[in-house]
Amino acid sequence: MGITSERPQHMAPVYDSYFADPFVWKHLDTYYAIGTGELEANGRTTGNIFPILRTSDLINWQPLDNALVRPDPRLGNHFWAPAVAFCDGRFYLYYSVGHEDKRHQLRVATSDSPQGPYIDCGKPLLDLALCSFAIDPHPFQDADNQWYLFYAKDFLDRTDNARAGTGLAVAKMRGMTCLEPKETVILRARSDWQRFQSPRLMYGGIWDWHTLEGPCIHKHHDQYYCFYSGGRWETENYGVDYGIADNVLGPYSDAGNELGPRVLRTIPGRLIGPGHNSIIRGPDERTDYVVFHAWNQQMTRRVMHIAPLVWTQAGPRIDSLEAFTKLS
Repeated sequence: MGITSERPQHMAPVYDSYFADPFVWKHLDTYYAIGTGELEANGRTTGNIFPILRTSDLINWQPLDNALVRPDPRLGNHFWAPAVAFCDGRFYLYYSVGHEDKRHQLRVATSDSPQGPYIDCGKPLLDLALCSFAIDPHPFQDADNQWYLFYAKDFLDRTDNARAGTGLAVAKMRGMTCLEPKETVILRARSDWQRFQSPRLMYGGIWDWHTLEGPCIHKHHDQYYCFYSGGRWETENYGVDYGIADNVLGPYSDAGNELGPRVLRTIPGRLIGPGHNSIIRGPDERTDYVVFHAWNQQMTRRVMHIAPLVWTQAGPRIDSLEAFTKLS
């Protein structure tokens, strides 16, 4: 049964167990989803890391064994926001690992199967002496087959158009396990709704801290859309917006979002703290869908939702956002 014929069902969670930061991709005739589980989010990991699901219709999801063979425990217990790329017959799992909000590094693991097991390649993707905190890797292959890795990292400088906090950057990939040393800053926080916390003790100082995270790149009509989540993930103020560019490396602009996120936002009583999305083409090969997490009513777990993405003259929007199932 196709997703199009059961669209209202997708206003409710499609998988009700804890499954944050969902990344969905298609291989052959099967869709796979990988995300941050409760143990990964809370630093209580044991055994393999990252829950993984599969489906043929984006509706009925079957859990599989966890994907990543745990790397060196000294790297940390917090594993966040995995994403998978397929290239030359191999699957590459990008993720971050660290100790709570300290020294989070980007890494990559490989497998011959989309569901794993994935084995870590043994080194960080970014120089830890230059970047001690990076999260939310998102691989993107452009039309010329060149791969790029988008990610979130911390910035301490401040200007009229850039506030201190977590922002977005990209690096060109030399290969699937190695990045070019030069990075390009994509987007920085500049609006009040993107505030994470103030005051916040970070890097030995007190900051008015803002956050952009969870980059997701999608090309539409020769333009590049960098979807991202802004604000504080534990709260109802979290939401999804985007920047637009004519080139994969930018410059990107998210002008027009000054009053709040334009794609996903909290709808009281219906949707709480939606964010960290990926985008996938549906079984009809025409409809794009946004896959994201949101809190349950009790705010005890983040669960996976899927909703149609509509490309309007005003920009990408969720179809019938107000129609999300009322929380009970």
